[in-house]
Amino acid sequence: MPDVKNSRTILVGEDELEVRGYLEMALKCLGYSVELAQDGDEVLACLQSSRTDFAAILLDIVMPSRDGIDTLREIRRMNSDIPVIVVSGASSTMNIVTAMKNGGTDFLCKPVAHEDLRKAISRALENKGTEFLPPSRNTAPVTRVFLGRNPQMKEIQTLIGQIGWFEPPVLIQGETGSGKEVVARELHAQSPRAHKSFLKLNCAALPTELVESELFGYERGAFTGAFQKKAGMFEMADGGTILLDEIGDMDVRLQAKLLQVLQDHEFQRIGGKETIKVDVRVIAATHRDLEKAIAERSFREDLYYRLNVINIVMPPLRERSEDIIPLAEFLMKKHAPQNVANPAITADLRHAMLSHHWPGNVRELENFVRKFLILREPDSLARELRVKIARRSMMGAAMPDVFTAPAHQIADRPILEQVTRAKRQAETEAILATLNSTRWNRKQAAVLLKIDYKALLYKMKKLGIEDTETQDQRTDPVHLEEQVWRDGPQRGASSESAG
Repeated sequence: MPDVKNSRTILVGEDELEVRGYLEMALKCLGYSVELAQDGDEVLACLQSSRTDFAAILLDIVMPSRDGIDTLREIRRMNSDIPVIVVSGASSTMNIVTAMKNGGTDFLCKPVAHEDLRKAISRALENKGTEFLPPSRNTAPVTRVFLGRNPQMKEIQTLIGQIGWFEPPVLIQGETGSGKEVVARELHAQSPRAHKSFLKLNCAALPTELVESELFGYERGAFTGAFQKKAGMFEMADGGTILLDEIGDMDVRLQAKLLQVLQDHEFQRIGGKETIKVDVRVIAATHRDLEKAIAERSFREDLYYRLNVINIVMPPLRERSEDIIPLAEFLMKKHAPQNVANPAITADLRHAMLSHHWPGNVRELENFVRKFLILREPDSLARELRVKIARRSMMGAAMPDVFTAPAHQIADRPILEQVTRAKRQAETEAILATLNSTRWNRKQAAVLLKIDYKALLYKMKKLGIEDTETQDQRTDPVHLEEQVWRDGPQRGASSESAG
Protein backbone atom coordinates (compact mmCIF):
# COMPACT_ATOMS: atom_id res chain seq x y z
CA MET A 1 0.00 0.00 0.00
CA PRO A 2 1.42 3.43 -0.93
CA ASP A 3 2.33 5.89 1.78
CA VAL A 4 -0.50 8.41 1.90
CA LYS A 5 0.41 10.20 5.10
CA ASN A 6 -0.12 13.94 4.83
CA SER A 7 1.01 16.33 7.56
CA ARG A 8 -1.71 18.91 6.82
CA THR A 9 -4.82 19.04 8.97
CA ILE A 10 -8.19 20.52 7.99
CA LEU A 11 -10.62 21.85 10.61
CA VAL A 12 -14.29 21.22 9.71
CA GLY A 13 -17.02 23.34 11.33
CA GLU A 14 -20.38 21.75 10.45
CA ASP A 15 -23.43 21.09 12.63
CA GLU A 16 -25.12 18.41 10.45
CA LEU A 17 -23.83 14.96 11.43
CA GLU A 18 -24.12 13.40 7.96
CA VAL A 19 -22.49 16.31 6.14
CA ARG A 20 -19.74 16.39 8.75
CA GLY A 21 -19.14 12.68 8.28
CA TYR A 22 -19.08 13.05 4.51
CA LEU A 23 -16.55 15.91 4.62
CA GLU A 24 -14.37 13.98 7.05
CA MET A 25 -14.32 10.91 4.79
CA ALA A 26 -13.70 12.96 1.63
CA LEU A 27 -10.80 14.88 3.20
CA LYS A 28 -9.22 11.70 4.56
CA CYS A 29 -9.45 10.21 1.08
CA LEU A 30 -7.44 13.20 -0.14
CA GLY A 31 -4.79 12.35 2.45
CA TYR A 32 -5.49 14.99 5.12
CA SER A 33 -5.91 14.70 8.86
CA VAL A 34 -9.24 16.09 10.05
CA GLU A 35 -10.54 17.72 13.24
CA LEU A 36 -14.29 18.21 13.66
CA ALA A 37 -16.35 20.94 15.35
CA GLN A 38 -20.15 21.07 15.69
CA ASP A 39 -20.59 24.85 15.84
CA GLY A 40 -18.77 28.18 15.69
CA ASP A 41 -17.78 28.17 19.35
CA GLU A 42 -16.09 24.79 18.97
CA VAL A 43 -14.24 26.01 15.87
CA LEU A 44 -12.82 29.00 17.80
CA ALA A 45 -11.99 26.80 20.79
CA CYS A 46 -10.04 24.42 18.52
CA LEU A 47 -8.08 27.31 17.04
CA GLN A 48 -7.23 28.70 20.50
CA SER A 49 -6.40 25.47 22.32
CA SER A 50 -5.06 23.13 19.68
CA ARG A 51 -1.34 22.79 19.05
CA THR A 52 -2.14 21.81 15.49
CA ASP A 53 -1.25 24.26 12.73
CA PHE A 54 -4.39 23.94 10.59
CA ALA A 55 -3.83 24.13 6.84
CA ALA A 56 -7.39 25.33 6.17
CA ILE A 57 -10.89 25.53 7.66
CA LEU A 58 -14.19 24.37 6.16
CA LEU A 59 -16.96 26.45 7.73
CA ASP A 60 -20.73 26.12 7.40
CA ILE A 61 -22.70 29.38 7.39
CA VAL A 62 -25.79 28.16 9.27
CA MET A 63 -24.83 26.75 12.69
CA PRO A 64 -26.34 26.93 16.20
CA SER A 65 -24.96 29.24 18.92
CA ARG A 66 -22.60 31.18 16.69
CA ASP A 67 -23.22 31.23 12.93
CA GLY A 68 -20.55 30.90 10.27
CA ILE A 69 -20.22 34.57 9.34
CA ASP A 70 -19.75 35.65 12.96
CA THR A 71 -17.25 32.80 13.43
CA LEU A 72 -15.43 33.88 10.26
CA ARG A 73 -14.99 37.43 11.63
CA GLU A 74 -13.50 36.03 14.87
CA ILE A 75 -11.17 33.74 12.91
CA ARG A 76 -9.89 36.71 10.95
CA ARG A 77 -9.16 38.60 14.20
CA MET A 78 -7.15 35.61 15.41
CA ASN A 79 -5.48 34.66 12.15
CA SER A 80 -5.58 36.65 8.93
CA ASP A 81 -3.71 34.08 6.81
CA ILE A 82 -5.47 30.74 7.30
CA PRO A 83 -7.69 29.81 4.32
CA VAL A 84 -11.39 29.57 5.23
CA ILE A 85 -13.68 27.82 2.72
CA VAL A 86 -17.30 28.69 3.44
CA VAL A 87 -19.91 25.97 2.83
CA SER A 88 -23.65 26.61 2.57
CA GLY A 89 -26.83 25.06 1.24
CA ALA A 90 -28.19 28.57 0.61
CA SER A 91 -25.96 29.69 -2.23
CA SER A 92 -27.52 33.11 -2.76
CA THR A 93 -25.48 35.99 -4.14
CA MET A 94 -25.90 37.81 -0.81
CA ASN A 95 -24.41 34.89 1.15
CA ILE A 96 -21.44 34.61 -1.20
CA VAL A 97 -20.72 38.37 -1.11
CA THR A 98 -21.08 38.48 2.70
CA ALA A 99 -18.70 35.53 3.11
CA MET A 100 -16.10 37.05 0.79
CA LYS A 101 -16.32 40.50 2.42
CA ASN A 102 -15.67 38.98 5.84
CA GLY A 103 -12.54 37.15 4.76
CA GLY A 104 -13.74 33.94 3.14
CA THR A 105 -11.22 32.34 0.79
CA ASP A 106 -13.71 30.34 -1.28
CA PHE A 107 -17.37 29.33 -1.32
CA LEU A 108 -18.84 25.85 -1.87
CA CYS A 109 -22.51 24.94 -2.31
CA LYS A 110 -24.10 21.92 -0.68
CA PRO A 111 -24.14 19.10 -1.58
CA VAL A 112 -20.37 19.37 -1.96
CA ALA A 113 -18.97 17.22 -4.76
CA HIS A 114 -15.71 15.43 -4.05
CA GLU A 115 -13.92 17.01 -7.03
CA ASP A 116 -15.15 20.53 -6.12
CA LEU A 117 -13.82 20.05 -2.60
CA ARG A 118 -10.42 18.92 -3.88
CA LYS A 119 -10.13 21.90 -6.22
CA ALA A 120 -11.19 24.39 -3.53
CA ILE A 121 -8.55 23.13 -1.09
CA SER A 122 -5.94 23.12 -3.85
CA ARG A 123 -6.73 26.76 -4.68
CA ALA A 124 -6.74 27.75 -1.01
CA LEU A 125 -3.31 26.24 -0.34
CA GLU A 126 -1.85 27.72 -3.52
CA ASN A 127 -3.15 31.16 -2.56
CA LYS A 128 -1.55 30.70 0.85
CA GLY A 129 1.78 30.40 -0.89
CA THR A 130 2.37 26.70 -0.30
CA GLU A 131 2.84 24.14 -2.98
CA PHE A 132 -0.06 21.75 -3.28
CA LEU A 133 1.33 18.23 -3.12
CA PRO A 134 -1.32 15.58 -3.53
CA PRO A 135 -0.69 12.43 -1.53
CA SER A 136 1.35 9.80 -3.30
CA ARG A 137 -0.76 7.11 -4.92
CA ASN A 138 -0.72 4.32 -7.44
CA THR A 139 -1.06 6.29 -10.67
CA ALA A 140 -0.50 3.42 -13.10
CA PRO A 141 -2.89 0.66 -12.12
CA VAL A 142 -2.83 -2.61 -14.00
CA THR A 143 -6.38 -3.00 -15.27
CA ARG A 144 -7.71 -6.52 -15.54
CA VAL A 145 -10.69 -5.61 -17.69
CA PHE A 146 -11.26 -3.59 -20.83
CA LEU A 147 -12.62 -0.21 -19.80
CA GLY A 148 -12.21 1.60 -23.11
CA ARG A 149 -10.38 4.22 -25.15
CA ASN A 150 -13.08 6.85 -24.73
CA PRO A 151 -11.71 9.91 -22.82
CA GLN A 152 -14.38 9.63 -20.13
CA MET A 153 -13.62 5.94 -19.65
CA LYS A 154 -9.89 6.73 -19.41
CA GLU A 155 -10.69 9.19 -16.61
CA ILE A 156 -12.66 6.48 -14.81
CA GLN A 157 -9.76 4.05 -15.22
CA THR A 158 -7.35 6.60 -13.73
CA LEU A 159 -9.76 7.30 -10.87
CA ILE A 160 -9.96 3.60 -10.04
CA GLY A 161 -6.19 3.54 -9.67
CA GLN A 162 -6.22 6.65 -7.50
CA ILE A 163 -8.86 5.53 -5.03
CA GLY A 164 -8.30 1.79 -5.01
CA TRP A 165 -6.23 1.69 -1.83
CA PHE A 166 -8.09 4.52 -0.06
CA GLU A 167 -11.36 2.55 0.03
CA PRO A 168 -13.80 5.49 0.13
CA PRO A 169 -17.52 4.80 -0.37
CA VAL A 170 -18.27 4.92 -4.11
CA LEU A 171 -21.58 5.56 -5.90
CA ILE A 172 -21.63 4.35 -9.52
CA GLN A 173 -24.40 5.73 -11.73
CA GLY A 174 -25.31 4.88 -15.30
CA GLU A 175 -27.80 3.18 -17.58
CA THR A 176 -28.59 -0.51 -17.23
CA GLY A 177 -25.89 -2.64 -18.85
CA SER A 178 -23.31 0.18 -19.01
CA GLY A 179 -20.71 -1.69 -16.92
CA LYS A 180 -21.31 -0.52 -13.34
CA GLU A 181 -20.61 -3.96 -11.87
CA VAL A 182 -17.36 -4.26 -13.86
CA VAL A 183 -16.10 -1.01 -12.32
CA ALA A 184 -17.17 -2.12 -8.84
CA ARG A 185 -15.27 -5.40 -9.21
CA GLU A 186 -12.20 -3.53 -10.45
CA LEU A 187 -12.34 -1.20 -7.43
CA HIS A 188 -12.41 -4.28 -5.20
CA ALA A 189 -9.55 -5.90 -7.15
CA GLN A 190 -7.33 -2.84 -6.66
CA SER A 191 -8.00 -2.51 -2.93
CA PRO A 192 -6.48 -4.16 0.17
CA ARG A 193 -9.61 -6.36 0.20
CA ALA A 194 -8.80 -7.95 -3.16
CA HIS A 195 -8.29 -11.41 -1.65
CA LYS A 196 -11.49 -11.22 0.41
CA SER A 197 -15.12 -11.79 -0.65
CA PHE A 198 -16.94 -9.67 -3.22
CA LEU A 199 -20.72 -10.12 -2.90
CA LYS A 200 -23.46 -8.51 -4.97
CA LEU A 201 -27.14 -7.93 -4.16
CA ASN A 202 -29.64 -6.49 -6.65
CA CYS A 203 -32.01 -4.42 -4.51
CA ALA A 204 -34.60 -4.23 -7.32
CA ALA A 205 -34.78 -7.97 -7.94
CA LEU A 206 -36.17 -8.99 -4.53
CA PRO A 207 -39.00 -7.89 -2.21
CA THR A 208 -37.96 -5.67 0.70
CA GLU A 209 -38.27 -8.49 3.25
CA LEU A 210 -35.93 -10.74 1.26
CA VAL A 211 -33.41 -7.93 0.71
CA GLU A 212 -33.28 -7.38 4.47
CA SER A 213 -32.81 -11.06 5.27
CA GLU A 214 -30.17 -11.43 2.53
CA LEU A 215 -28.17 -8.49 3.90
CA PHE A 216 -28.49 -9.05 7.65
CA GLY A 217 -29.45 -12.71 8.03
CA TYR A 218 -31.96 -14.00 10.58
CA GLU A 219 -32.33 -16.14 13.68
CA ARG A 220 -34.22 -19.38 13.81
CA GLY A 221 -37.93 -18.73 14.30
CA ALA A 222 -37.66 -15.03 13.35
CA PHE A 223 -40.52 -15.52 10.88
CA THR A 224 -42.53 -18.28 9.25
CA GLY A 225 -40.16 -20.52 7.34
CA ALA A 226 -37.04 -19.52 9.30
CA PHE A 227 -36.20 -23.08 10.39
CA GLN A 228 -32.56 -22.36 11.12
CA LYS A 229 -30.21 -19.44 11.66
CA LYS A 230 -28.79 -17.85 8.50
CA ALA A 231 -25.85 -15.48 8.13
CA GLY A 232 -26.40 -12.44 5.94
CA MET A 233 -24.14 -10.88 3.35
CA PHE A 234 -22.61 -8.42 5.81
CA GLU A 235 -21.35 -11.34 7.90
CA MET A 236 -20.17 -13.36 4.90
CA ALA A 237 -18.38 -10.35 3.36
CA ASP A 238 -16.58 -9.35 6.59
CA GLY A 239 -13.23 -7.94 5.47
CA GLY A 240 -14.43 -7.74 1.88
CA THR A 241 -16.81 -5.74 -0.32
CA ILE A 242 -20.56 -5.66 -0.97
CA LEU A 243 -22.03 -4.18 -4.15
CA LEU A 244 -25.56 -2.91 -3.59
CA ASP A 245 -26.84 -2.79 -7.17
CA GLU A 246 -29.88 -0.62 -7.96
CA ILE A 247 -29.80 0.90 -4.48
CA GLY A 248 -32.22 3.57 -5.71
CA ASP A 249 -34.94 0.90 -5.53
CA MET A 250 -34.28 0.03 -1.88
CA ASP A 251 -37.20 0.59 0.52
CA VAL A 252 -36.83 3.73 2.67
CA ARG A 253 -37.26 1.76 5.92
CA LEU A 254 -34.40 -0.53 4.96
CA GLN A 255 -32.27 2.46 3.98
CA ALA A 256 -32.34 3.58 7.64
CA LYS A 257 -30.99 0.21 8.80
CA LEU A 258 -28.30 0.26 6.12
CA LEU A 259 -27.24 3.75 7.21
CA GLN A 260 -26.79 2.51 10.78
CA VAL A 261 -24.47 -0.26 9.60
CA LEU A 262 -22.42 2.17 7.54
CA GLN A 263 -22.06 4.53 10.51
CA ASP A 264 -21.50 2.08 13.36
CA HIS A 265 -20.20 -1.02 11.51
CA GLU A 266 -22.56 -3.19 13.52
CA PHE A 267 -26.04 -4.69 13.21
CA GLN A 268 -28.38 -7.37 14.51
CA ARG A 269 -29.86 -10.28 12.59
CA ILE A 270 -33.62 -10.27 12.05
CA GLY A 271 -35.16 -11.62 15.23
CA GLY A 272 -31.80 -11.52 17.05
CA LYS A 273 -30.41 -9.59 20.00
CA GLU A 274 -26.70 -10.19 19.46
CA THR A 275 -24.80 -7.20 18.04
CA ILE A 276 -22.46 -8.25 15.25
CA LYS A 277 -19.50 -6.05 14.30
CA VAL A 278 -18.23 -6.14 10.72
CA ASP A 279 -15.66 -4.46 8.50
CA VAL A 280 -17.25 -4.27 5.05
CA ARG A 281 -16.70 -1.83 2.21
CA VAL A 282 -19.98 -0.88 0.51
CA ILE A 283 -20.12 0.15 -3.14
CA ALA A 284 -23.52 1.29 -4.44
CA ALA A 285 -24.78 1.40 -8.03
CA THR A 286 -27.98 2.70 -9.60
CA HIS A 287 -29.50 3.86 -12.88
CA ARG A 288 -31.80 6.28 -11.03
CA ASP A 289 -31.36 10.01 -10.39
CA LEU A 290 -30.89 9.91 -6.61
CA GLU A 291 -31.06 13.68 -6.16
CA LYS A 292 -34.51 13.60 -7.77
CA ALA A 293 -35.42 10.65 -5.53
CA ILE A 294 -34.36 12.69 -2.49
CA ALA A 295 -36.66 15.50 -3.59
CA GLU A 296 -39.48 12.96 -3.98
CA ARG A 297 -38.63 11.54 -0.50
CA SER A 298 -38.05 8.03 -1.85
CA PHE A 299 -34.35 8.11 -0.94
CA ARG A 300 -32.73 9.30 2.29
CA GLU A 301 -30.50 12.35 1.96
CA ASP A 302 -28.22 11.24 4.82
CA LEU A 303 -27.64 7.87 3.14
CA TYR A 304 -26.85 9.65 -0.14
CA TYR A 305 -24.14 11.70 1.58
CA ARG A 306 -22.72 8.58 3.20
CA LEU A 307 -22.51 6.67 -0.10
CA ASN A 308 -21.57 9.50 -2.46
CA VAL A 309 -18.02 10.29 -1.37
CA ILE A 310 -16.73 9.35 -4.82
CA ASN A 311 -19.20 9.50 -7.72
CA ILE A 312 -18.55 7.63 -10.98
CA VAL A 313 -20.93 8.20 -13.90
CA MET A 314 -20.75 5.52 -16.61
CA PRO A 315 -21.38 6.85 -20.14
CA PRO A 316 -23.77 4.80 -22.33
CA LEU A 317 -22.18 2.76 -25.13
CA ARG A 318 -23.77 4.97 -27.82
CA GLU A 319 -21.58 7.83 -26.55
CA ARG A 320 -18.45 5.66 -26.77
CA SER A 321 -18.44 4.76 -30.47
CA GLU A 322 -14.63 4.44 -30.49
CA ASP A 323 -14.96 1.59 -27.95
CA ILE A 324 -17.57 -0.53 -29.76
CA ILE A 325 -15.26 -2.53 -32.06
CA PRO A 326 -12.31 -2.90 -29.60
CA LEU A 327 -14.76 -3.95 -26.89
CA ALA A 328 -16.40 -6.46 -29.24
CA GLU A 329 -12.97 -7.94 -30.05
CA PHE A 330 -12.16 -8.13 -26.33
CA LEU A 331 -15.44 -9.93 -25.65
CA MET A 332 -14.83 -12.32 -28.56
CA LYS A 333 -11.52 -13.37 -26.97
CA LYS A 334 -13.28 -13.75 -23.63
CA HIS A 335 -16.06 -16.02 -24.91
CA ALA A 336 -14.37 -17.80 -27.84
CA PRO A 337 -13.99 -21.60 -27.54
CA GLN A 338 -10.43 -22.87 -27.21
CA ASN A 339 -8.54 -23.79 -30.38
CA VAL A 340 -11.21 -22.17 -32.58
CA ALA A 341 -10.38 -19.13 -34.73
CA ASN A 342 -12.64 -16.12 -34.20
CA PRO A 343 -14.81 -15.03 -37.14
CA ALA A 344 -13.75 -11.77 -38.76
CA ILE A 345 -15.77 -8.59 -38.27
CA THR A 346 -16.39 -7.58 -41.88
CA ALA A 347 -16.58 -3.97 -43.05
CA ASP A 348 -20.34 -4.31 -43.49
CA LEU A 349 -20.81 -5.68 -39.98
CA ARG A 350 -18.49 -3.03 -38.53
CA HIS A 351 -20.56 -0.26 -40.14
CA ALA A 352 -23.81 -1.76 -38.81
CA MET A 353 -22.36 -2.10 -35.30
CA LEU A 354 -21.21 1.52 -35.29
CA SER A 355 -24.62 2.70 -36.56
CA HIS A 356 -26.66 0.75 -33.99
CA HIS A 357 -27.95 2.61 -30.91
CA TRP A 358 -27.16 -0.21 -28.40
CA PRO A 359 -29.98 0.55 -25.93
CA GLY A 360 -28.82 -2.40 -23.80
CA ASN A 361 -25.26 -0.97 -23.72
CA VAL A 362 -22.31 -3.30 -23.06
CA ARG A 363 -24.58 -6.15 -21.97
CA GLU A 364 -26.37 -6.07 -25.33
CA LEU A 365 -23.03 -5.97 -27.17
CA GLU A 366 -21.77 -8.97 -25.20
CA ASN A 367 -24.88 -10.98 -26.08
CA PHE A 368 -24.44 -9.97 -29.73
CA VAL A 369 -20.80 -11.14 -29.70
CA ARG A 370 -21.74 -14.50 -28.21
CA LYS A 371 -24.37 -14.94 -30.92
CA PHE A 372 -21.76 -14.03 -33.56
CA LEU A 373 -19.35 -16.65 -32.20
CA ILE A 374 -22.06 -19.31 -32.50
CA LEU A 375 -23.61 -18.39 -35.88
CA ARG A 376 -20.41 -17.04 -37.53
CA GLU A 377 -22.53 -15.24 -40.17
CA PRO A 378 -21.47 -11.56 -40.33
CA ASP A 379 -23.76 -10.72 -43.28
CA SER A 380 -26.84 -12.10 -41.53
CA LEU A 381 -26.05 -10.27 -38.28
CA ALA A 382 -25.34 -7.04 -40.17
CA ARG A 383 -28.80 -7.29 -41.78
CA GLU A 384 -30.33 -7.90 -38.37
CA LEU A 385 -28.71 -4.76 -36.97
CA ARG A 386 -29.81 -2.69 -39.96
CA VAL A 387 -33.39 -3.80 -39.43
CA LYS A 388 -33.15 -2.65 -35.80
CA ILE A 389 -31.72 0.66 -36.96
CA ALA A 390 -34.54 1.04 -39.47
CA ARG A 391 -37.20 0.21 -36.85
CA ARG A 392 -35.71 2.76 -34.47
CA SER A 393 -35.76 5.32 -37.26
CA MET A 394 -39.40 4.50 -37.95
CA MET A 395 -40.45 4.54 -34.28
CA GLY A 396 -38.45 7.53 -33.09
CA ALA A 397 -37.81 9.61 -36.18
CA ALA A 398 -37.49 13.32 -35.61
CA MET A 399 -40.46 15.37 -36.64
CA PRO A 400 -38.94 17.93 -39.03
CA ASP A 401 -40.34 21.45 -38.94
CA VAL A 402 -42.98 20.60 -36.32
CA PHE A 403 -41.18 21.91 -33.25
CA THR A 404 -38.11 23.59 -34.77
CA ALA A 405 -39.60 25.70 -37.57
CA PRO A 406 -40.44 29.39 -37.00
CA ALA A 407 -43.91 30.13 -35.70
CA HIS A 408 -45.16 31.72 -38.94
CA GLN A 409 -44.15 28.59 -40.92
CA ILE A 410 -45.92 26.28 -38.47
CA ALA A 411 -49.05 28.40 -38.80
CA ASP A 412 -48.99 27.86 -42.58
CA ARG A 413 -48.53 24.07 -42.29
CA PRO A 414 -50.78 22.14 -39.87
CA ILE A 415 -48.85 20.15 -37.24
CA LEU A 416 -50.83 16.95 -37.88
CA GLU A 417 -49.89 17.17 -41.54
CA GLN A 418 -46.23 17.44 -40.55
CA VAL A 419 -46.53 14.46 -38.21
CA THR A 420 -48.13 12.37 -40.99
CA ARG A 421 -45.40 13.39 -43.41
CA ALA A 422 -42.65 12.51 -40.94
CA LYS A 423 -44.22 9.12 -40.21
CA ARG A 424 -44.50 8.40 -43.95
CA GLN A 425 -40.86 9.36 -44.47
CA ALA A 426 -39.69 7.17 -41.58
CA GLU A 427 -41.72 4.19 -42.86
CA THR A 428 -40.25 4.65 -46.34
CA GLU A 429 -36.70 4.76 -44.99
CA ALA A 430 -37.27 1.61 -42.91
CA ILE A 431 -38.61 -0.38 -45.86
CA LEU A 432 -35.85 0.84 -48.20
CA ALA A 433 -33.14 -0.03 -45.66
CA THR A 434 -34.55 -3.55 -45.28
CA LEU A 435 -34.92 -4.04 -49.04
CA ASN A 436 -31.34 -2.93 -49.59
CA SER A 437 -30.11 -5.33 -46.89
CA THR A 438 -31.83 -8.24 -48.69
CA ARG A 439 -30.81 -7.05 -52.18
CA TRP A 440 -34.47 -6.30 -52.86
CA ASN A 441 -35.70 -9.78 -52.01
CA ARG A 442 -39.20 -8.79 -50.91
CA LYS A 443 -40.02 -12.09 -49.22
CA GLN A 444 -36.95 -11.85 -46.96
CA ALA A 445 -37.68 -8.18 -46.32
CA ALA A 446 -41.24 -9.01 -45.25
CA VAL A 447 -39.91 -11.60 -42.80
CA LEU A 448 -37.38 -9.15 -41.34
CA LEU A 449 -40.01 -6.42 -41.05
CA LYS A 450 -42.44 -8.93 -39.50
CA ILE A 451 -45.30 -8.04 -41.81
CA ASP A 452 -47.27 -10.05 -44.37
CA TYR A 453 -45.67 -10.29 -47.84
CA LYS A 454 -48.75 -8.88 -49.60
CA ALA A 455 -48.92 -6.07 -47.04
CA LEU A 456 -45.33 -5.13 -47.90
CA LEU A 457 -46.11 -4.93 -51.61
CA TYR A 458 -49.17 -2.77 -50.84
CA LYS A 459 -47.08 -0.42 -48.66
CA MET A 460 -44.41 -0.15 -51.36
CA LYS A 461 -47.05 0.84 -53.91
CA LYS A 462 -48.71 3.28 -51.50
CA LEU A 463 -45.40 4.94 -50.55
CA GLY A 464 -44.20 5.07 -54.14
CA ILE A 465 -41.14 2.88 -53.55
CA GLU A 466 -39.82 2.09 -56.99
CA ASP A 467 -38.37 -1.21 -58.13
CA THR A 468 -34.60 -0.64 -58.33
CA GLU A 469 -33.35 -4.24 -58.70
CA THR A 470 -30.52 -5.03 -61.09
CA GLN A 471 -30.68 -7.25 -64.18
CA ASP A 472 -29.12 -10.10 -62.15
CA GLN A 473 -31.94 -9.82 -59.63
CA ARG A 474 -34.57 -9.91 -62.38
CA THR A 475 -33.35 -13.38 -63.38
CA ASP A 476 -33.28 -14.58 -59.77
CA PRO A 477 -35.84 -17.42 -59.17
CA VAL A 478 -37.25 -15.75 -56.08
CA HIS A 479 -37.73 -12.51 -57.99
CA LEU A 480 -39.46 -14.31 -60.85
CA GLU A 481 -41.84 -15.91 -58.36
CA GLU A 482 -42.60 -12.48 -56.88
CA GLN A 483 -43.21 -11.00 -60.34
CA VAL A 484 -45.68 -13.78 -61.18
CA TRP A 485 -47.62 -12.97 -58.01
CA ARG A 486 -47.67 -9.21 -58.71
CA ASP A 487 -48.46 -9.26 -62.43
CA GLY A 488 -50.79 -12.27 -62.51
CA PRO A 489 -50.56 -15.67 -64.17
CA GLN A 490 -51.05 -14.30 -67.69
CA ARG A 491 -47.93 -12.07 -67.60
CA GLY A 492 -46.05 -14.77 -65.77
CA ALA A 493 -46.97 -17.31 -68.47
CA SER A 494 -45.98 -15.02 -71.34
CA SER A 495 -42.71 -14.23 -69.59
CA GLU A 496 -42.02 -17.92 -69.13
CA SER A 497 -42.69 -18.73 -72.76
CA ALA A 498 -40.60 -15.76 -73.94
CA GLY A 499 -37.73 -17.05 -71.86
